[in-house]
Amino acid sequence: MKMALTFGEKLRYLREEKELNQTELGNKLGMTQRKLSYIECGKCEPNIDDLRAICMFFEISADYLLDIPDNFKYPKK
Repeated sequence: MKMALTFGEKLRYLREEKELNQTELGNKLGMTQRKLSYIECGKCEPNIDDLRAICMFFEISADYLLDIPDNFKYPKK
């Protein structure tokens, strides 16, 4: 069975696809290299502002990073 990638692994993959190091991406996202490193290795989680910046920079949905499946049904209001 295939294991899902963690948030940090997905972020690292996205960063490497853009050929950026942690310092370069951190500068673009407004965070330190250390914080980005901690997020990538799972020592900490991004706050909501970091998540928003990551999604906007990479032009992706937070659903991908948070492992929310495409067929997830949100509760009706």
